[in-house]
Parts: sequence; structure tokens; C-alpha cells
Amino acid sequence: QWATLRIERGSKKPRLQGPKTSNGIIERDETPMEKEIAPLPRVSFELSDIFYFCRKGFEAIVEDEVTQRFSSEELLSWNLLTRTNVNFRYISLRLTIVWVIGVMVRYFFLLPLRITLAVIGITSMIVGTTVVGQLPNSGLKNYLSELVHLSCSRILVRALSGTIHYHNRENKPQKGGICVANHTSPIDAIILTNDGCYAMVGQVHGGLMGVIQRATVKACPHVWFERSEIKDRHLVMKRLKEHVADKNKLPILIFPEGTCINNTSVMMFKKGSFEIGGTIYPVAIKYDPQFGDAFWNSSKYSIVSYLLRIMTSWAIVCNVWYLPPMVREKDEDAVHFANRVRSAIARQGGLTELQWDGGLKRAKVKDTFKEEQQKNYSKMLVKNGSAG
Repeated sequence: QWATLRIERGSKKPRLQGPKTSNGIIERDETPMEKEIAPLPRVSFELSDIFYFCRKGFEAIVEDEVTQRFSSEELLSWNLLTRTNVNFRYISLRLTIVWVIGVMVRYFFLLPLRITLAVIGITSMIVGTTVVGQLPNSGLKNYLSELVHLSCSRILVRALSGTIHYHNRENKPQKGGICVANHTSPIDAIILTNDGCYAMVGQVHGGLMGVIQRATVKACPHVWFERSEIKDRHLVMKRLKEHVADKNKLPILIFPEGTCINNTSVMMFKKGSFEIGGTIYPVAIKYDPQFGDAFWNSSKYSIVSYLLRIMTSWAIVCNVWYLPPMVREKDEDAVHFANRVRSAIARQGGLTELQWDGGLKRAKVKDTFKEEQQKNYSKMLVKNGSAG
């Protein structure tokens, strides 16, 4: 209460005008290039014309808006519950003792229990779906398949000490539809299947994941693609359209970003998911970073080390919002429809909406984007030159 009163009192005091700061760094100027350069009168090229790009370059080097979305979300201060602040710093003996006790509880008490639950959940999933898969196609098989998937998913959520709050359940995805959600972690699928069954879409894997895929597809109409098939866009679209056309099949679960983005933003949605047709059921997922960091930085951690970090956190707490279903309008193309769905998810989840492709996590900016900016800049120079 004392700190809150001090903050409120300080916010009412007049402040000196100066450069805006954000986390100790001068806040970037969001003025677009067109507005900044347009009022400058000139007849020909001047050296000062490059200042805009120089400043934007420095801003990108200091902290661009894309790269920071692929690193874990940091809290302002350590709250004794989170591990996002990886570097241990000695503050006092009392806090050090609390930290050591917390490590012992997480690694020597919670971790063995969670591993046991995870083994039970995965084994039950493989055995249960294999047995159900031997039954002939019928309503009983579908019922048992959904029962196995729900039960095993809930065991796996318990293995993560998951506390999930579902909102607006009346908007839950229906059969024959497409569930679209923002993507933060591989456990997003478990978070959603804890409250309902979905048909998964993805590439065939080997190892333990491959065993699970081969077992589950016998009981549930998941859509798994071989590595060679997933590159064939027309084949993927055909199989997904056939699935959506059957109103008796479970809704498809798709993460259109194509990669994990940290818990602060939603990046560009790939348009392929919105060309299939049918009803889109948007879902917003927002994790609470105060109890554990759910973001998977695949460039830094392998899936095994990531799961170890997740299972040695205190808990996974998140909110899930089911948004009203959305349908593509007659004169609307897939790109605009995807952007409209993404905006709805970002607003509901309190996430920042970015136009960039999540593929920049591993790839460089395409030359077409650079050429587009160069063309816009040259047009403005020609326009202003002719006006002068």
C-alpha cells in the first residue's frame, strides 16, 4: 500500500519535458516515413535524407520489435515464484535461504511427482488410443476416443501443475470447424485439449512423438503429413478441406503463426488456414508469467531441456478465451480475413499485434520487403522533388 501511494502521488506531479524513456532506453519515434519526410521542401537529394534510415537502424540495433518477441518475457522484479530472471544475484541471506528451499522443493519434490504423472498420461494415451482404434467406426468408438483424449490431457495438465481459466465456453469450437489460436508453447495443444477434443494437424515425427502420433490417429482423425507431403500446399489444402466438409469430425486445431512467439505478441497469421473454408473459431491464450515462463525458445533450448524447465517451475497459469465464431466475407480475401481474426485474438488476450512473419525467428528478412521500402522512399523523393 505504501508503494502504491508513492507511485500514485508521483504520477500527479508535473514532470519536466524531455525524451521519453522505456526501460531505460529512449523510446522510439513511431512516426511513419511518409509523414516525416513529406513536409521537408527540397529539389534534389540531400545528405540529410538518409537521417531517417540511420535513426531507424540505430533503433533496430538497440531493440527491434521482432527479435525481442523470441526471448522470454522478463518480470520487473523477482517475486520468489518465477524463474524468468535466470541470473541469480545475492541480495540478502534471508532471500538466499528462501531461494534454496524453493529449488529443493521444485527439483526434489515436485519434479518426481510430475514426471510420474507425465509417464502415466503418455502411457495411458498410447495404450488407450491403440485399444480404441481396434474398434469398428461407430458412435461408441468416437465417444471412447474423446474420453481417452480428455482424460489423458487432464493428467498431463496436472503434471505441469496447470491452473487454467476458461472464459466464454459458449463459443467453444464445434465439429466441422477450425480452431485458430496464438502460439506460445508446445503445451498450447494440451491446454486446449484439457477442455475439449480436437483433430491435430502436423508433420509426422519419429521417436516417442511418432509413437504417440501413430497410436492416436487410429482412434481420432488427426491429420498427419509426411515431410514430403507437407511441402505440397495443394495436397495439404485438399486433405484439410475434406476434413472440414465432414461435420461429424472434430474441429481442426491450427496455430497459424507457425512458430512459438513469447507471451507478449501475436505475429502474422499464415493465410493457408483461412483458405480452407468453414467457420473459424478464434481462441486467445495468455499465460501468467508470475508463476512460470511457458514460452519455448526453440533456438536456445531443445524440447527435452524445455520440458525440464517447465516441470521444475512452480506452476503454469493461463487464461483461455473462446471468441465468437468468424466467417470469411464474400469480398474478403484470405489475408484480410487472417488479419481480422488475429486482431480479435490480440485484443482479447491483451497482446501486441505485429505484421511481421514469425519465420524471422530463424530466417532473414526477404529481399521483397527491402525492395518495397526502397521503392516507397524513391517515390517520395521524386514526388517532393517535383513539388519543389
